[in-house]
Amino acid sequence: MTSASGVMTRSLTLIDELVLTLLNEESGYFRQVAGWNLNCAVVGAALAELSLLSRIDTDMESLILLDGTATGDPALDPVLYTIAAEKSRRSAHYWIERLAPEAESIIDLTLARLCDLKILQHHDGDFWSLAGSAWRMGAHTGSEVGTAVEFVKTRISRAIFNNEIPDPRDVIIICLIDTCDVLRFIFELDEESEQRVEDICRMDLIGRAIAEAVGHNIAGPLFRRSALSKQIPVVKLRKLLRSKNVRAGNLPAVFAELHAEYGPVFEIRPPIADNMVCLVGPETNHWVHRHGRTHLRARDYLEDFEKVYGGVGLLPALDGADHFRYRKSIQPAYSRSRLAEQLDDFYAHARNEMSTWHVGERLPAVGMCRKLVNSVMSPLLVSIDSQDIVDDMHKFKDRALKTHIGRTLPKFMLKTPGMRRRAKLVGEVVDRVLRVHTPAQRAGCPRDLVDDLLTMHANDRQFLPESNLRFVLSAPLIASMYVGDQLSFIAHAMVSRPEFHERIRAEADALFADGDPDGEALTGPGTDVTRRFIMEVMRMYPIVPLSLRNVANACEVEGYELPEGVRVFIVTTATHYMEDLFPDPYKFDIDRYKAPRKEHLGSGYAPYGLGTHTCLGSRLTELYLTTNLLMMAHYFKLEIAPKNYKFRISPFPSMSPSRRLKFRISEKRRELPV
Repeated sequence: MTSASGVMTRSLTLIDELVLTLLNEESGYFRQVAGWNLNCAVVGAALAELSLLSRIDTDMESLILLDGTATGDPALDPVLYTIAAEKSRRSAHYWIERLAPEAESIIDLTLARLCDLKILQHHDGDFWSLAGSAWRMGAHTGSEVGTAVEFVKTRISRAIFNNEIPDPRDVIIICLIDTCDVLRFIFELDEESEQRVEDICRMDLIGRAIAEAVGHNIAGPLFRRSALSKQIPVVKLRKLLRSKNVRAGNLPAVFAELHAEYGPVFEIRPPIADNMVCLVGPETNHWVHRHGRTHLRARDYLEDFEKVYGGVGLLPALDGADHFRYRKSIQPAYSRSRLAEQLDDFYAHARNEMSTWHVGERLPAVGMCRKLVNSVMSPLLVSIDSQDIVDDMHKFKDRALKTHIGRTLPKFMLKTPGMRRRAKLVGEVVDRVLRVHTPAQRAGCPRDLVDDLLTMHANDRQFLPESNLRFVLSAPLIASMYVGDQLSFIAHAMVSRPEFHERIRAEADALFADGDPDGEALTGPGTDVTRRFIMEVMRMYPIVPLSLRNVANACEVEGYELPEGVRVFIVTTATHYMEDLFPDPYKFDIDRYKAPRKEHLGSGYAPYGLGTHTCLGSRLTELYLTTNLLMMAHYFKLEIAPKNYKFRISPFPSMSPSRRLKFRISEKRRELPV
């Protein structure tokens, strides 16, 4: 519908309104509500909406079906169909408890609807915020009252504090929010207003049924930890030692094998390291993505690593509202659109690095790809050239990870003369960056990551203190290690598969035929094969196959109890080698990502991680990988060296091809433009 002012408006359902009032914009999360309480409130909202649509009615004893005609709302119609299929007449209380397990799907559909209506915006990492258009949402009345959230809160406020006679819709939404116990986070409630809330909640039968369902909580044992929880199985070490995937270094495939025998939760007890509780499979991926923020914490295992760089509260170690605030502050720097605006510089820097490649030369695959990525990433993100020191920076990061994250090396290995020298280079990077980021020198320059970070530092020096600058200003050099390692996997896959090499080369030659392609061309149908090829390599060889977390709040996953304090290894990419998700998983097949298969949809495909710590620069990385690979194919012909090289993976501290892999520059297909 359209308001008098011409603004497009849409009616919000009670489920929409409930979800919006639960949004905490500061954290990007929804306020944490006990599972059963939330489930009851969501189902109650659905029943109440059906009542307002004259599909059902309620009395003191039962819920009555009036009209089984579909509403057209995908969140409401399954509820209506279930009620219509029941031959016996049941109470509202019964239906709330019966349908509570379906609440999660109702919430998912509601979030999708609110995004479609441009009321909510979904961010990488499963964060949410109000979209810009939400500020002009005149829901129901057509009047412009601010955001949709403010519209709901204004109605609630009038009913509670102004003693106005509440509309039936307002009575229900107050009952729902009171059930979720979040009114106290929205308003300052004194004794009188609390009594008013109680009086309002008694005005509606469905609201009372919700309260009864929560109060009785007959399903409570399902949500409480129990002495009957399953015992976590322990992996037999000989099982690991016999695995060909262990010998090849293919960690995702190793854990897929273990999942097939031991299930979604199991423990590995290495002889010289701490025990590893592992979460593996689509079920645990889904749990981590939806519930990890409530129960898991990243800070604990990263504390010692932070100290290596002299910082505390770095982005990878943050959780909750601070993590969301940090991501929002630097999101523009990691956006694909910002890189697309600087593609001319991208091509120039990449060609400058490629000009050092000579026909007949053998280059270490990992080092070659890391330097190619850094040749672009360093100047575009931090506005400096760091090619002379990037190798040492990568070696220092590699040693720090093995020492403090993988714990495969003793701590004194970071104190050797070579490591002490490399540690000083971190300060050198900071000095270089700060020297070129003065106001006069930055005037007229495209904004980069450092500009965003220094603005954040100036605005809140406790949130981003000076002590953290050593890490954050050198982060792009560290990132080039990961992206470079992924590119080396991709380049090896291309060179070792001539049929794909030809198809990628054909796309590259077509794109560059009339000059350098723009961002739209690089992400359009002209790079379809290249993009799907990269996706398949990232499925088979993801550089970060797992993540570590500590259990902050005891929980139960797939029937296994995880006590507070235990460290868990979340192997998100083990699903990449599971037959039911990716048929014939050891086969290289880029058609997995075409309709109708689209095997990558869902939480089974996770090369960038899952949940709140999903890689912030995933879309940027995709463009880096695509562009670099196309340029390599367009300008050079590569061969694997030595010719009898047997592909192996170096699994720690992150996955990369073994250092024995080299690329021989066998031909320069065309001259590099100056």
